[in-house]
Amino acid sequence: MFALTAMGKWRSGENGIVLPRLLRKPARIAQRMRLGEAEPPRYAATMATAALFALTGLYGTVQGGHSEAVVQAVTSRVGFAINHVEVTGNTETSEIDVLQQIGLDGWTSMVGFDVRQARERIVELPWVESATVRKVYPATLAIEMVEKKPFALWQQGNQVAIIEEDGDVIAPFGGGRHASLPLVIGMGADKAGPGFVSAVSKVRGLQGRVRAYIRVADRRWDLRLDNGVTIKLPEKDVEAALSEASRLDAEYSLFSRDIMAIDLRLADRLTVALAPEAAEARKKAFEELQKQRKNGARI
Repeated sequence: MFALTAMGKWRSGENGIVLPRLLRKPARIAQRMRLGEAEPPRYAATMATAALFALTGLYGTVQGGHSEAVVQAVTSRVGFAINHVEVTGNTETSEIDVLQQIGLDGWTSMVGFDVRQARERIVELPWVESATVRKVYPATLAIEMVEKKPFALWQQGNQVAIIEEDGDVIAPFGGGRHASLPLVIGMGADKAGPGFVSAVSKVRGLQGRVRAYIRVADRRWDLRLDNGVTIKLPEKDVEAALSEASRLDAEYSLFSRDIMAIDLRLADRLTVALAPEAAEARKKAFEELQKQRKNGARI
């Protein structure tokens, strides 16, 4: 039995190292060329030169960090360019914003496209809570988003922003359908507001009537009703004060009277500030009563 050894000779027996099967044919060809028994194929020099240049170019591409760009360019031109994007779950985020965020240029290849990086960039958009990006070969990119839920508008100075239920700011308020959201005003209202809004919404007589929740010195709240009446609440025992206000409204229609403010900051008393017209009318009525009493005393 004969075996091809690392020495490049045919030997019988166990002398030498036996080469693997895949290397035996190249070794036979090399041995024949060394012995002058085989001629190189036609254009071998040209082919060898081309292979050398190709390998040199490949080495330079890898070393220069351009391999990904080369893969993108080649694969996009053989039918793997992303030419369709499906975006779902978006209400506040436009598809144009999504496309610009992930940087598609019409020749972006499916093969080299990084879905993890695309997902991270999409989540940077203000309204996006989370996103899923999938490749659907040969040329479709499927993007599914979950957007943040607006809870209220927060006004701080001249700036108004849309906030979530936990108080985190989503985006500046630009008008539109979000104008119907509850309005919380003042320093600290963004974090304390959502819980307070939920508590007030359960009070009978106040449902749907509060137009603004005003945080005063980040310690207590004022409520501005739809008819302009302000309810001043205490720093502590807010629930008791709200309950008392609800009772007074049920018995005396307090919230609908011609008044400017209802002060509930003191637990043992209620103070009501009349509207200017009502105050003027009350003043005239009092003066008329005093006049009548004076005339009656003379008689």
